[in-house]
Amino acid sequence: MDGILGIVSEYNPFHNGHLHHLQLSKKATKTDFTVAIMSGNFVERGDTSIVNKWIKTEMALKSGIDLVIELPTVYAISSAENFADGAIKILNSLGVVDYVSFGSEIGEITPLNDIASILYREPKEFSTILKNYLSSGVSYPKARELALSQYLGTSKKYSDILNNPNNILAVEYIKSLKKHRSHITPVTVKRDYSDYNSKKVKQGIASATAIREMIKNGQNVHYVVPYETYELLETAIDSGQIITDLSVFEKEIIYTLRKLTLSEIANLPDVSEGLENKIKQAANNYNNYSDLISNIKSKRYTQTRIQRILLYALLNITQKDINFSKRTVPYIRVLGFNKHGKRIISAIAAANPRLNIIVSVKKFMENSNSSRT
Repeated sequence: MDGILGIVSEYNPFHNGHLHHLQLSKKATKTDFTVAIMSGNFVERGDTSIVNKWIKTEMALKSGIDLVIELPTVYAISSAENFADGAIKILNSLGVVDYVSFGSEIGEITPLNDIASILYREPKEFSTILKNYLSSGVSYPKARELALSQYLGTSKKYSDILNNPNNILAVEYIKSLKKHRSHITPVTVKRDYSDYNSKKVKQGIASATAIREMIKNGQNVHYVVPYETYELLETAIDSGQIITDLSVFEKEIIYTLRKLTLSEIANLPDVSEGLENKIKQAANNYNNYSDLISNIKSKRYTQTRIQRILLYALLNITQKDINFSKRTVPYIRVLGFNKHGKRIISAIAAANPRLNIIVSVKKFMENSNSSRT
């Protein structure tokens, strides 16, 4: 089977911008089949998905995706680097994917590839510059941005790339392709319709952030999402299946943090330099999510990073789990497929007879248990 396109997504929710990206990607790559690696109930910025993974899967399948595979939670809520690496490892392990397409603010592969090459090789001079910026107290993302700008010179072509979230993810996808010596060809589509966190609507396209905000405020989103997504969202709203954000788990998070010891908090991913003391103190002194976040975050520890730490605590994900995720290839958990997706699964099975493709968790667990007896 030729012409399979891979897309890494959150589809939180699937909107007109995603449909635009899918259509342009298929046209650019001349592919007929599409596999989406999609985060589940929790997402990369350290938050909840507004609807569960099954509803998101249905949105994707009804909008043109053929096969949806889950990005395991340990990757889905990680930093951009581990998020991208987990997704690329899955696509690469399938053995049948020809292209991976992602949106970017710059819309050009060459400068993204140039930066990815530096981050992959980590030349000594670059590493020294990076350490100097980190020692000044700025966050790692900012230190890396400044180090790259200094290393590459003052070229405007490069200076603003890592100021934009989609560019950052694009660089990480390409870096991961290099790391795993993948034969998958990277393709980027310029994201010029709506910024990642923009609240504006342009030509019927809004960011997922704006759409989630509209849903929270009870606004109608029919003009910024495909009809199929709109129907599914309306059903989810009517049935009480909307999860607005991580604050919904406020009591559980605060209870968990109060229960954990300082050493257990210190063992959570992204916790360093005594941050566990600040987290523990805030959890003991404040009873709501907003105050908890406000009293932990700082110039060095962004809100997104703090939210990820809270999720790690809530889901009992330790640094050991993150380390393991970095040195292993994720499992293949199929969330849904159509008739084209069924053909893709058959092609994957033929290309990789030993690859364990999980379509039914129940059957997988039964087979796993019987193999141990």
